Amino acid sequence: MKGLILSGGKGTRLRPITHTGAKQLVPLANKPIIFYVIEDLVAAGIDEIGIVVGDTGEQIRQAVGDGSRWGVRFTFVEQSRPGGLAHAVKESRPFLGDDRFILCLADNVTQGGVNDLVREFRDGTMNCSIVLTEVKDPSAFGVAVLEGDRVVRLVEKPRESISNLALVGIYLFDGTVWPAIEALKPSFRGELEITDAIQYLVQHGHDVRPHIHRGWWLDTGKKDDVIEANRILLDLIDPKIEGDIDDASSITGRVAIGAGARIIRSVIRGPAAIGERAHIENAYIGPFSSVSEDCQIVNAEIEHSIVMRGSRIVGIEGRIESSLIGRNAEIAVAPSLPQAHRFTLGDHSRVELRG
Repeated sequence: MKGLILSGGKGTRLRPITHTGAKQLVPLANKPIIFYVIEDLVAAGIDEIGIVVGDTGEQIRQAVGDGSRWGVRFTFVEQSRPGGLAHAVKESRPFLGDDRFILCLADNVTQGGVNDLVREFRDGTMNCSIVLTEVKDPSAFGVAVLEGDRVVRLVEKPRESISNLALVGIYLFDGTVWPAIEALKPSFRGELEITDAIQYLVQHGHDVRPHIHRGWWLDTGKKDDVIEANRILLDLIDPKIEGDIDDASSITGRVAIGAGARIIRSVIRGPAAIGERAHIENAYIGPFSSVSEDCQIVNAEIEHSIVMRGSRIVGIEGRIESSLIGRNAEIAVAPSLPQAHRFTLGDHSRVELRG
């Protein structure tokens, strides 16, 4: 059985972070999101994994390598255009062949991994299995209607309340999916939809089974979702101290500090993760914060936030909270000038000022 990870999305809801970086590489607890998906597939015994990439393909390749660090083999598939999930699967057929496979989105993380799901499908006779979870607002998702242990209907973002079981972005298929994809017509978005392919299987009498996921599911499409996912995953980190901590500093709770990091006259309250070679001085790092490698935080306080690689926060009065700070960003005190606001903002940015 093979695995296929879709990582070609542009991540428009995470702009401006994704103007220059792949959304699948945003770190959660100082680990890129896509790494969690890879680790779940490896834990389920899958050692051949295809990764579908788009405009940020080179970044993805550099980050994940050839798969040897996980003991697996990667095959990269260049999607010719942003044509939808089913289009990405269609262009992956040379890699997938006629094998059964599991399809995962690279920016979703689920509690408990996919071991049971893969085992059920590998040993079962079903043609397709889809992962569903209960949601409060089904109008924001594709949902499935069930009869017993069978899927009978799929509806994308329903206007009426027909089901509260949302698709979470994990699907398993056998070879019956290929005629279904070949029969697809582009949706109103101009894309080949994976939900339409599954609906084709249902309508043509194939065995489509639901797998109801009862744990947490992290959809990291928006900033607040990323911050919440970081909070949950930080609570699961293994505490370890590999950096240098001076006697004037205080470390409490579940904290991981990477090699080469320096903690000077600072307080770190876990759960928190400090990356390799980070420099923390006269600072407070509060719970549910992750500070990536090569960052500097000096004379500043931060809590419930993500600071990405190489960023610098110096001399800030007041605590920074619930923030996502991109790579090599800098937050510093402005020169003493008459009071005024001066901004250079990327597309779709948001700034909140206290009145």
